[in-house]
Amino acid sequence: MKNTAFAPYSEESYPPVPTKSTRFWRGFVPWQIVRFFVLNIKIIRIVVGGHS
Repeated sequence: MKNTAFAPYSEESYPPVPTKSTRFWRGFVPWQIVRFFVLNIKIIRIVVGGHS
C-alpha cells in the first residue's frame, strides 16, 4: 500500500512552478480584460437565470 502523505519540506510538498507561457498570460493586460468580461457575462447569466 502506497503512503500518500508527503514528508515536510520535500519536493512534493511544494506547488508546481508556472511555465514561462503561464506567467506571460497572467500578466498580459489585454488578456486579463477579456477574461474579466467573459467571467462577468457568465455571472450575469447565472444571476438572471435564477430570477426567472
